[in-house]
Amino acid sequence: MSTNTASPMGLFERYLSLWVALCIAAGVGLGVVLPNLFEAIASIEYARVNLVVALFIWVMIYPMMVNVDFASLKDVGKKPKGLCITLVVNWLIKPFTMAALGVFFFEHVFAGLVDPQTAKEYVAGMILLGVAPCTAMVFVWSQLVRGDANYTLVQVSINDIIMVFAFAPIAAFLLGVTDIVVPWETLLLSVVLYVVIPLVAGYITRKMLDDSGNDQRISRFTAKVKPFSIVGLLATVVLLFGFQAQTILDKPMVIALIAIPLLIQSYGIFVVAYGWGYLWRVPFKTAAPAALIGTSNFFELAVAVAISLFGLNSGAALATVVGVLVEVPVMLSLVAFANRTRQHFG
Repeated sequence: MSTNTASPMGLFERYLSLWVALCIAAGVGLGVVLPNLFEAIASIEYARVNLVVALFIWVMIYPMMVNVDFASLKDVGKKPKGLCITLVVNWLIKPFTMAALGVFFFEHVFAGLVDPQTAKEYVAGMILLGVAPCTAMVFVWSQLVRGDANYTLVQVSINDIIMVFAFAPIAAFLLGVTDIVVPWETLLLSVVLYVVIPLVAGYITRKMLDDSGNDQRISRFTAKVKPFSIVGLLATVVLLFGFQAQTILDKPMVIALIAIPLLIQSYGIFVVAYGWGYLWRVPFKTAAPAALIGTSNFFELAVAVAISLFGLNSGAALATVVGVLVEVPVMLSLVAFANRTRQHFG
């Protein structure tokens, strides 16, 4: 995390893991004390995308989009290694390792703890997480490791394009069914909310600030709005854990069982992508976001597909929800690790 005390968010960034832990506890506590409030917030959705969460994610992403130098995007193709890592990990490795871990744990290691039908649903939910690479939160993780904003945008955009064509076939193959119904409204609305709108807003803002050719205006503006990015992250954490508070308290053992293969998958995928970037001599500002993109998941899409295929109260839906609960703490730990090892990339 940043240690620049001159930054208005220096304190928050240095102790971000602590703030997130407090927000997780606050979310669970508020979810138990004020369940009706969180039910009301959860009902504010369209195409299974919660609009309140979308608003907070938008607040997170917008300051980062202002930093995107659109004039330099044309040069990204000259550095294909980072993009290659992102695409191979997301589409040729991650879905299949997630499926293998799910089967190994729930059909063998945990076979005596969970009935076979429920175990298959847990595996299905984990597969859906593995096939859905992250769209929105990646911009947060990229900023926290001071990644290349332009390159991250390209990586996420190409991932989104591939997801439109590859999500259903890969999910159908791994689930062993052919009637996967992709909620296209959810997929397209999420991309518009989390990428297109903040990108356009960032472009317009940068254009207005950059008319004079003075980059200092952009720097001053992003420094002022940067606190909103972290506040948006913390508010999102409170909401996500508030929505699932009762599930967390009612099924702690099941959540722990599902979390084990998800944790192994997350840290394993990061090691593969980050190590590949190091061995391939990819610059840190490209390698770190590439590894983080491969590690995180597009949980909105995974949850939506699990509910549509298996039902709201299914094991598959629960597994995707556990993915949401695991992701933020895991990603923060990986961000911290990346920042501590950046000097090894030269």
